[in-house]
Amino acid sequence: MYSSKIASSFTTTNPRFGMTANMIRTFATMQTKRPRVVILGSGWGGNTLARRINKDLYDVRLISPANHFLFTPLLPSTAVGTLEFRAIQEPVRTIKGLGEYYQAKATGLDTENQVVKCQDLFKGHEFDVKYDYLCISAGNKTNTFNTPGIAEREGKEVFFLKHLYHARQIRNRVLECFERASNANISAEERSRLLSFIVVGGGPTSCEFTSELYDFLQEDVAKWYPEMVKDVKLTLVEAGPGLLGSFHKSLADYYLKKLQQKNIDVKLSTAVTGVEERWYPSEDGRVDTEHGEDGKGHHHTVASFADGTELPFGTMVWSAGLAPVKFIQESGLELDRGKVLVDRYLRVPGQNGRIMALGDCAIPAEGEGAPLPPTASVAEQQAYYIGDCLNLYYKDFDVSAMDQEVPVPGPVAPALMPWQGAEFLNKILVKSAPEFQYKNRGAMAAMGFGGGVSDLTKTDLPAPKVATSGAAAFFMWRSAYWTKQLSWSNMILIPMYW
Repeated sequence: MYSSKIASSFTTTNPRFGMTANMIRTFATMQTKRPRVVILGSGWGGNTLARRINKDLYDVRLISPANHFLFTPLLPSTAVGTLEFRAIQEPVRTIKGLGEYYQAKATGLDTENQVVKCQDLFKGHEFDVKYDYLCISAGNKTNTFNTPGIAEREGKEVFFLKHLYHARQIRNRVLECFERASNANISAEERSRLLSFIVVGGGPTSCEFTSELYDFLQEDVAKWYPEMVKDVKLTLVEAGPGLLGSFHKSLADYYLKKLQQKNIDVKLSTAVTGVEERWYPSEDGRVDTEHGEDGKGHHHTVASFADGTELPFGTMVWSAGLAPVKFIQESGLELDRGKVLVDRYLRVPGQNGRIMALGDCAIPAEGEGAPLPPTASVAEQQAYYIGDCLNLYYKDFDVSAMDQEVPVPGPVAPALMPWQGAEFLNKILVKSAPEFQYKNRGAMAAMGFGGGVSDLTKTDLPAPKVATSGAAAFFMWRSAYWTKQLSWSNMILIPMYW
């Protein structure tokens, strides 16, 4: 096989070779070209996959609006200042050997020509990226369930908690509410509204944020604004019958009891039916030119619930569900419940094995496996699997044979162990198989400083099948997530803030 260096040494003064230098260079490039793997998304699936693929075998390119990987289990901690933002992110460009990174949105997919259509995030310029293999790890967005007022007030009084900028918005809004409430000219009614915080959702993110916010209110607010502590109201709203639905019932009940002991108002089996903007009437009836409402004063927001009650609030954090992103909806791929259908090898049917999907945006087709929870662990394990398939089995396939299907992979060891350093145990503890195998690593949720729950009752790990709560669970939670950091800098920073 010619190398590019050797080929470039030939010139047109060597007629005995029967070809020009440019022809030789082109031939050499074709001989040494690596198949291009394009990854959509820089979350748990996309980032893990991009780091795992052998760059000597593939030209790996990543497309994502976010130029960093976000360690989402610690995101609630940043929203109230327990951790700083830089401690839970890893820049995409730290991925060794990455061919290209495009900070852009994927807007369309041309499967016939194997092209992803993209739009630059800054100027809106459109461009195409060719692929030999496409790995879709686009994730999901927050689901508002078309609740009136949520989308309209998002970023003002209502905030999601899925990205880093969401945490920044929440931190700024919480501080704004306390500064405004400390104004001597403000009414008692308005102060009470500003210091009313509502968290919507009963999953781990919502529960952990509620606990973090409670600690912030008790420790920092009590020190900075002691006269306002009595006016603070914290409410957690869940449409289902209980919190932490995926956890063992004893742990879910324990978490609920602890929240109630902290005087947090937990509303179960209660859905938010709307958020409405209302106006306080001005005392003198003058025109409020600031808000453009004739004869009215400043506005306030009120949440309505399914039980007919209402609650004025200053900040609402909405973490109640997931919905497909626009690219997935318009991809032209076969979907089920807004997710891309995949087979047991995580490949999209009808695409000759050239397109794979993983994480929150993928769902097994009928007969190809059971639906999996939308967790970081699932996306990470699927990324390990696809990376091993590419590195071990797909490397010898001729991607130029457009009409041929990529052969199914051979045996792949499931990613049972949560730490890369213990990866060698996977082949020992679990039987390898060609299809993807999900392994339950357990579940954890923190409860502020010194508390938490850890559910290992259904884990596949070589560990006791127990449910743990309190300080022991808190230690397990911190230890597990600290040791999963991708860089030494974050492993140093996080304990400093803790």
